Amino acid sequence: MIQLDHINNKLNQVLENIDQIVIGKRHVSTLSLVALLAEGHILLEDVPGVGKTMLVKALAKSIDAEFKRIQFTPDLLPSDVTGVSIYSPKDMEFHFRPGPIMSHIVLADEINRTSPKTQSALLEAMAEHHVTTDGITREIPAPFFVMATQNPVDFDGTYHLPEAQLDRFLFKLSMGYPTQEEELQILNGVSTQVNLEDVKPVMSIPELVQAQKTVSSIYVDDAIKHYIIEIIRKTRSHPHVSLGISPRGTVSFMKAVQAYALVKGRDYCLPDDVQELASYVCAHRLTLRSDTQYSGLTAGDVMKQIMADTKVPVKR
Repeated sequence: MIQLDHINNKLNQVLENIDQIVIGKRHVSTLSLVALLAEGHILLEDVPGVGKTMLVKALAKSIDAEFKRIQFTPDLLPSDVTGVSIYSPKDMEFHFRPGPIMSHIVLADEINRTSPKTQSALLEAMAEHHVTTDGITREIPAPFFVMATQNPVDFDGTYHLPEAQLDRFLFKLSMGYPTQEEELQILNGVSTQVNLEDVKPVMSIPELVQAQKTVSSIYVDDAIKHYIIEIIRKTRSHPHVSLGISPRGTVSFMKAVQAYALVKGRDYCLPDDVQELASYVCAHRLTLRSDTQYSGLTAGDVMKQIMADTKVPVKR
């Protein structure tokens, strides 16, 4: 229990660090930390200027991680992401120059503005934690975490991400605009708010890796597992859904629930954890029937129906 208390204390310090930079978004920063602990990735869909970049930078600084940013544009090449071998006249050999993906934390900005070919390079890294260039596979250092941002798809020059890539994201989140009180707090703190450069690491890479290993030891009762499975199976048989959650999504769901319990300072999971995360884990993985999309019903609406229709396990 002492180790759990130590990890939880470190995680709370990370969240407090982020709070100094990004005001009023504790829920989003908590879920970002959960995804990092669960060794997953996050897709943030939102309008520009709400603090997406600041959040991931503050997270990287707080855990003393190497951070790189990739600005996705229509002309971005796969080698711009993975790296490229450059010929050296001095020794007459090719030397690999790592791309920005070879980092601990990567911000993939406006991911839905680039070509499918370039997206596939990112997909390999997210799924396998390595990249392949010139026929050579190169491992990405652990921990590895991608936070991708995208503008809403009805904006000019944006494209839908393929299902295979969406399935690699543990959560899909939206920060949203601040409330009136939060925006006033932002204005009042413009001159006094902590600068990103002043953020000090409060957790080391080895401590984070240890916390990631601890996630798998968080107890999940069989009733919780059956609850997760029932939710997943209902996504596959729902009349408004043409493609439900994959088994990979089921595994990711349980790991996210374990990581969430750890962030909350518990060594066991609750049904509340499942209910809190269900929409973030599942909604972006659903493919709705075409007639459902035209009706205006969203994947989030479908998940609310499924959660309402699924019996919550109770302790006996």
